[in-house]
Amino acid sequence: MRRMNTRGTDRLPFMKMHGLGNDFVVLDARARAVEMTPALASRLADRNRGVGFDQLAVISERGDSDAHLTFYNADGSLSAACGNATRCIGRMLLDETGRTALELTTDHGRLAVREAGGGLTSVNMGPPQLKWDEIPLAEEMDTLELPIEGVPTATGMGNPHCSFFVEDAEAVPLESFGPRYEHHPLFPERTNVQVVSLAGPDRLRMRVWERGAGITLASGSSSCAVAVAAARRGLTGRAVTVCLDGGELQVDWREDGVWMTGPTAYVFDGVLTSDWLEGA
Repeated sequence: MRRMNTRGTDRLPFMKMHGLGNDFVVLDARARAVEMTPALASRLADRNRGVGFDQLAVISERGDSDAHLTFYNADGSLSAACGNATRCIGRMLLDETGRTALELTTDHGRLAVREAGGGLTSVNMGPPQLKWDEIPLAEEMDTLELPIEGVPTATGMGNPHCSFFVEDAEAVPLESFGPRYEHHPLFPERTNVQVVSLAGPDRLRMRVWERGAGITLASGSSSCAVAVAAARRGLTGRAVTVCLDGGELQVDWREDGVWMTGPTAYVFDGVLTSDWLEGA
């Protein structure tokens, strides 16, 4: 992967990336200042009048790490974590530096990125949050089985997750199911919603409704959350394959955190015009 061309002061360069179809616009604030706002992020997310993305990521300098990442959802809201975007940007930085390992910071914390071979990239998303007030939930309760129809499991991966284990993930009408639980009163910061079914030994089929984005082809933090939830419920071991609409991720819940491994894609460079940035 190469670093984008940043010539021109009245236009804003960007990169388009995806991990298993979970797509991102990436702005490199190391090259020039980027003043991002929720309103600008939501305009960029418009797939007809902007660029379109599931999440937006801004790369900035930070002295105690190789780079700092800030994430926005498609509705303009901030998110502390985005696993697939972290892998994509990590891949770019590995290629840019010629290294096999680096460390990134996010609002969620410090994340290790590693070359996994065969075109794959691994990121350690850190330990999961399993306590009700860390996720967070609105009140104290057992996070393994929430008092909601379907007894889902709540998990924090820097953002909240609600995982429903069902007989057939394909049969759930996610377009109506997802928003109903994204805004459930037990989740004061809203939540990502997953429907998950067992697809084989240590193999999970997952579909996801992302908080602030809707249905996406894949989600890294959601994949980590369902892997943790399945292991806690005794349905799988701690190393699983998560099968998403866009492909497969390998997730391994280790002592030092939840490691996620999969492919990435750098799709194209683009430039936002001054007219568009000014709202024309």
